[in-house]
Amino acid sequence: MTGLDAATRGALGELLLAMADDEFVLGFWDSEWTGIAPILEEDVAMSSVSQDEIGHAKALYEMLAMLTGDDADRIAFGRRPDAYRHAALMNHPRTDWAFTIARRYLYETADAVRLESLAGSSHEPLANLAIKMRREETYHLLHFDLWLRRLTEGGSESRDRLISALQELWTDAQAVFAPLVAEANLLTTGILAESMETLRQRWLARITPRFAELGLPAMPGAPQPHADGRSLHGADFSWLHGEFTMVADSEPRASW
Repeated sequence: MTGLDAATRGALGELLLAMADDEFVLGFWDSEWTGIAPILEEDVAMSSVSQDEIGHAKALYEMLAMLTGDDADRIAFGRRPDAYRHAALMNHPRTDWAFTIARRYLYETADAVRLESLAGSSHEPLANLAIKMRREETYHLLHFDLWLRRLTEGGSESRDRLISALQELWTDAQAVFAPLVAEANLLTTGILAESMETLRQRWLARITPRFAELGLPAMPGAPQPHADGRSLHGADFSWLHGEFTMVADSEPRASW
């Protein structure tokens, strides 16, 4: 990728890594439902959605590798746990079905806002990839919106579990829009058409009426995402990291 100065390349790399790690980590968490989802159709659907997310991560890692001269496989599988930059929303283990649906709904709605904005990026390869990803992510969002309604209307237990999960994840969901270190550069160059805070407010404006429509309680005041919302992980992610790097670590010189 030519035509970008060093500062802009670094800023773009930060954005690509954050997005790729979001998709990659969530895809691996939810792939754990393969074989144990509540119904057969959802077993297939969740496997497909998880595969899509990992495919999106692959495309983003490859774009990052072209930018930096690194190797996409090394970026995906060769980093220590503390080097990943996924949002805090992805630090939690799979837990139960209601928790998974709550996390997926919060993420898919946030990702939709992010991709809509990036479709207008001044960096053409990123804009084109965002447009392509939106085509698949639209179906993901429709799927998890349907499940949000099903759990809301499915009786007191499913509703209570869903509400509990939404409340537990609410603060960490804001971290999808955590400010980037080099965000000012991205805004100046038009790579990022709008600030992360602007995107977060748009996301809140979309999901708040949806919760009200379904009769879900209003979430507490949305906390401003902290700058470390993409750098602090924990034991649960460290465990997952061990799982998804296990095969790559067994033969470091292989191409995955």
